[in-house]
Amino acid sequence: MKKWAALSVVLGLCAVAHAQSPSPTPRPTCTRESLMTAVDNYLAAQQAGDRTKMAVADKVTYLENMNESAADKGLWNTALPIVFSRSFYDRDRCRTFSEVIVTAGAHQYVIGTRLSVDQGKITKIDSLVSDKGDWLFNANAYFKYSKQEDWKGGRAPMQELINAANAYLDLFSDKVVKAPWGRPCARLEGGAYTNRTNDPNATCEVGIPPGVLYIVNRDYVVDEEQGVINVFCRFGSSTTGMPDSHTFRLVDGKIRNVHTISVNLNPDRPSPQADDDGAIVK
Repeated sequence: MKKWAALSVVLGLCAVAHAQSPSPTPRPTCTRESLMTAVDNYLAAQQAGDRTKMAVADKVTYLENMNESAADKGLWNTALPIVFSRSFYDRDRCRTFSEVIVTAGAHQYVIGTRLSVDQGKITKIDSLVSDKGDWLFNANAYFKYSKQEDWKGGRAPMQELINAANAYLDLFSDKVVKAPWGRPCARLEGGAYTNRTNDPNATCEVGIPPGVLYIVNRDYVVDEEQGVINVFCRFGSSTTGMPDSHTFRLVDGKIRNVHTISVNLNPDRPSPQADDDGAIVK
């Protein structure tokens, strides 16, 4: 009897705990069209320096370089003459990613912005803002090479995109990993470009730095219709590592383009830079 009484108490406590546990947060809902509208509004707001042009939810999270920011403090409050942008849309996660390039005006930028959207309202704005001093930065070169690439078409399944991106990022810590390299393939890192001669046999396989460097906190935006995946991540530490964005385009299951935006958190130690032709300045 004591055994059954104890069991009844345990079951009763479990029932109470279950009844008191919070309900799971419902998944956001969106359409590709609502994601496109959110991006259009974000770009208009960024060009005008007026965040009220965005339709936001009652509760919005603002992040800049992976740190929380007040709504009125982020770069989205500064009018920027955007010269070029490219965007991708993830219906499953209700997220977008936009590559935004600013070459004119008083300050040059290459920005990677994610929006989280629910029922047509933006619930999160997450921007990586790179400028002079960040890894291989050169906005002129980034614009030059990004605009000449064709990222349209090339549909790919979600898991294929995630696997390819992870294989590439795993190479930084495990040089035995096999990534699905395609040809030609070009990397655009901050402004440095690996195929300035338009070599039809160019590969992205070369240039992975030696040594062990873990890439952590990987978070995805997957656009199956365009065959593109964007990964927000950090180099090394999950809290203080360099904030980074890697964007991959696949064609027939092979990596053909890689774009990176990496933010240097130590201004006293500026990163190597690229020149206007996309070459690394030693």
